[in-house]
Amino acid sequence: MKILVTGFDPFGQDTINPAIEAVKGLPEVIKGAEIIKLEIPTVFGKSADTVRIKLQEINVDYVLHVGQAGGRFALTPERVAINLDDARIPDNDGNQPIDVSIQKNGEAAYFSQHPVKAMVQAIKEVGLPAAVSNSAGTFVCNHIMYQSLFMAKTEFPQLKAGFIHVPFLPEQVVERPGMPAMSLTDITQGLAAAIGAIVEFDGKDDLSAIGGQNH
Repeated sequence: MKILVTGFDPFGQDTINPAIEAVKGLPEVIKGAEIIKLEIPTVFGKSADTVRIKLQEINVDYVLHVGQAGGRFALTPERVAINLDDARIPDNDGNQPIDVSIQKNGEAAYFSQHPVKAMVQAIKEVGLPAAVSNSAGTFVCNHIMYQSLFMAKTEFPQLKAGFIHVPFLPEQVVERPGMPAMSLTDITQGLAAAIGAIVEFDGKDDLSAIGGQNH
């Protein structure tokens, strides 16, 4: 099995992104699966183009995208991606789409093809906070999750796509009082556990476990 794991480059006011830094620290093999790492730009459109090129080069079974979610205290596998770009801030190329469909011929939303509840359980089993998230936002994180699920449906039928958000690193919250953070070591460990769950549940149904939210 081959799993492509991507991480975004820094964006906004930050000079570091825990997503790509944690991806860099992952082992080359997790539970027998080969881990292929890829840095992608925090740019609408270009991020998907970068992923598509890699998918054309290497036949992978899964793609797991990793992104930063400042303000969250847990690792959060995303359940759903919506067909909407609505950027609060410009991306790294200065693009700021407002209320734009990602794919005119795409569904309103696509659900993750990863075992999100099993991933949450695996992360908790290594002693780290985790929860299923039902919103990947409307910035480039949601964009790449939606684009990859669209590609899985239209171009790469063997592919199973999904996304996980990670918290800030401690150095990112020095000037952000009250914001939660997680060490790079812990984020990397949590990602490895989540990937292990993907491997373990390949070809199986996800766990039937409580993972919903009231709001």
